Amino acid sequence: MATRMDNFLGVLEEHTNFQKKVGSDGHVSPENEDQKDFVDVLLRIQKKNVIGFPVERVSIKAVIQDVFAAGTDTVYIALEWAMTELLRHPTVMKKVQIEVRGISTGNEREVTEDNLDKMHYLKAVIKETFRLHPPVPLLVPRESTQSVKLQGYDIAAGAQVIVNAWAIGRDPKSWDEPEEFHPERFLTTSIDVKGHDFQLIPFGAGRRICPGIPFALTIIELVLANLVQKFDLALPNEASGHDLDMSESIGVSIHRKFPLTAVATPYIF
Repeated sequence: MATRMDNFLGVLEEHTNFQKKVGSDGHVSPENEDQKDFVDVLLRIQKKNVIGFPVERVSIKAVIQDVFAAGTDTVYIALEWAMTELLRHPTVMKKVQIEVRGISTGNEREVTEDNLDKMHYLKAVIKETFRLHPPVPLLVPRESTQSVKLQGYDIAAGAQVIVNAWAIGRDPKSWDEPEEFHPERFLTTSIDVKGHDFQLIPFGAGRRICPGIPFALTIIELVLANLVQKFDLALPNEASGHDLDMSESIGVSIHRKFPLTAVATPYIF
């Protein structure tokens, strides 16, 4: 694991060497390019000392590790569960394909960020996936700063509190037919996953909410939209969606116990 994580130093060296090269050649620096990435921004902060104290390379490495560790696994989990639910519900799959294919037009027919705001049903599918399958079912623990009484329970100052996002998303007091995958419920409500609505908090809420929400949602929306746009997807051997094993693994994050397998047929526009 340590060796694998040390590979992130190679990422830093690659970006540093590239910036030195374009600088010495007299070309435009990556700092002024539209295509600069997250590592370029971190290196710029380090170079210009814009935050008032020095940033060590080991700190940049740690930030990159956090982004990959916290950002890639949860995104992967959400995408796999979203595809699972779409394969279990062919009618929903067809509706989201019609929406995405109708909006993403053009010569290359590639879904971009500019298209996403128009894809209301796609966003509803993703919200419903987060409701039923929050990647981290038990949120990062909190600590009570003072003694309080909450719904009849005494919580002492300093007590650790764990929020069950999985149970909140399936609470029948908040959701009709909570065990059913029904994206349409989000077409008639303003409830979102960004921490403002406590019926749905897969990313947490408050000051310590997950800082990667915009990153995660954008990646999930783009990947899922491009998948359903470019391919017709089905289960192997003409299996029914109801044959899918929905068992979950047990851990900090909830993966499918058995990896999802599907047949992807390129869609001819």
